[in-house]
Amino acid sequence: MKKIGLFILVLICFLVTGCGKKGEDDILNTIDKNVNDTKGYVMNADLEILNNDDIYNYEVETAYKEDNYYKITLTNTSNNHEQIILKNDDGVYVLTPSLNKSFKFQSDFPYNNSQIYLLQSIVNDLKNDENRTFKTTDDNYVFTSNVNYPNNRNLTKQKVTFNNKLELKEAIVLDSDDVPNMTLKVKSIDFKPSFKDNYFELDEIMSTINTLEEAIETSAIDDVVYPMVLPEGTKLTNEEKVNMTDGERVILTFSGDKPFLLVEETVKSMDEFTVIPTMGEPVMFMDSYGVLSDNSISFTSGGINYYLVSDVMSQDELIEIANSINVLPTMK
Repeated sequence: MKKIGLFILVLICFLVTGCGKKGEDDILNTIDKNVNDTKGYVMNADLEILNNDDIYNYEVETAYKEDNYYKITLTNTSNNHEQIILKNDDGVYVLTPSLNKSFKFQSDFPYNNSQIYLLQSIVNDLKNDENRTFKTTDDNYVFTSNVNYPNNRNLTKQKVTFNNKLELKEAIVLDSDDVPNMTLKVKSIDFKPSFKDNYFELDEIMSTINTLEEAIETSAIDDVVYPMVLPEGTKLTNEEKVNMTDGERVILTFSGDKPFLLVEETVKSMDEFTVIPTMGEPVMFMDSYGVLSDNSISFTSGGINYYLVSDVMSQDELIEIANSINVLPTMK
C-alpha cells in the first residue's frame, strides 16, 4: 500500500506540477505545439520598455496568420503615437499613420532576432536554449532562457511565465545586471481569430485605420539635442542650422577617432501616403521604430527626424549613441 501511495505521489508531481526534466520538456513541447501549429492568433498586451532612465509604455496588438503574415500595432500610451509593423508577401513595412508614410524593408523580420511581442519567438528562444531553467510557482510555469537581441547586446535573457492552461501570461527581458528592460503583460490571446481577406494588405490598413493621433509637425528647432554618449577621442566640431521650405535642419559634425554626423530635422506629414524603400532592419530607438543599416540610423521622436551616420563606427557604437539621444527638444 505504501509503495502504491508513493507511486501515485510521484506521478502527480510529474503530470500536474511538471517537476523534473521530463515534466519540463512535456510542458514546453505542448506550448510549442499550441503556438506553432496554430493557424493564427491575436494577442493584446501591455509593454513597458526601459531606455536609460526613461520608461515608455505601449499597448500592443499582435496579429498572426499562417504563411508568415504579421501585423504588430504599438501605441504609446503617453502620446497615442502609433506605429504598425507589417509582414506580408510584398515585404516588411513600418507604418507611421500620423505622418502618412511607411518604410519598406527586404528583411528576415521577425526571424532575425528575438521579439518579445511574438509567441513564436518567445517559444523558439526557450526551445533553443539547452541550459534554460524551469520552475513552478502557484499555478504558473516559469522558464528562463537566453535571448538574441543583436541590436542590444546588453539584453541577455528572458523570464517567461505561462498559466496552468499553458497560455503566455508575462515575458520579461533582462539585461546582464538582471534589470528588466522590457516587460510584456498579456491581457488576452485569441487562437481562433477571423481575419478579412485583405487584413494584412498595406493599402487596406492605411485606408481603414482610425487614429486619434495628430502628427507632431514642427517648423523650427528651438533647442538642439546632443547625444549624451560620445566615443573616446571624439567631440563636436561644427554645428550648422539650415532653413528649409517648410522647416529647419541642424547638422552636427563630430570629429576625432570615431567621427560621425548627426542630422536633426523638423517633421512634416506627407500629403499622400508614401512608401520609402530602404536598406536595413527595423529597430526601436527611444520611443519609435526606425531604420538601422550597416553605417546609419534614422528614426523620428518628439516631432524631430534624427539621422546618424558614420563610415568608421560599428552598429553597436551607432546604437549606443542613438539611444543616448534621450532629451526631447523644445519645439514651436
